[in-house]
Amino acid sequence: MTGDRDVKVGGLLLAAGGSRRLGRPKQLIEFEGKTLIRRAAEALVGSAFSPVIAVIGAETQRCTAEISDLSIDICVNENWQTGMSSSIKTGVRRLLLFEPSLSAILITLCDQPRVTSEKLGLFAERSRNSNAPIIAAEYRGTLGVPALFRAELFEDLLKLEGDKGARHIIRNARDIATIKLDEAIFDVDHLSDLEIF
Repeated sequence: MTGDRDVKVGGLLLAAGGSRRLGRPKQLIEFEGKTLIRRAAEALVGSAFSPVIAVIGAETQRCTAEISDLSIDICVNENWQTGMSSSIKTGVRRLLLFEPSLSAILITLCDQPRVTSEKLGLFAERSRNSNAPIIAAEYRGTLGVPALFRAELFEDLLKLEGDKGARHIIRNARDIATIKLDEAIFDVDHLSDLEIF
């Protein structure tokens, strides 16, 4: 796919969890005047990916109300309590239903509020000149999401189980491209992570 300007990349926002460590659904916590789900959805909608899906689960009605005016498909994961893998599988299936010929999928989270559309766009740029099956964010000495997975890994994503997410796919990859993304270091797991608290 090197040099291919017509690569079709979908965007997948994971925003279904109940945030046990935080004590309440983090999607609805406000950060700098916007809820985390709103901020993350705007970043994904404003990037180069299409179609874009938000997978929600906990607080479905309130999360829907936060982003229903955006150009993003809202998909409910009825099994969100079983872990992040079920949300990934729900989102991947929905994206492939909309666009069966997707070349890749970018997975993002709602609790990395410093990750902007501009930063997500770096993954789209890299996807046009790299054949690596995974393009992962690099921060704090580790690799993680946001991460782009090419079509050859869709089946692996659909086989995920439990609450591990896609991290072990990234760790086990033999060929991986990286994008330094210090903005992804700041995530929200505790109220102390938020400046407003």
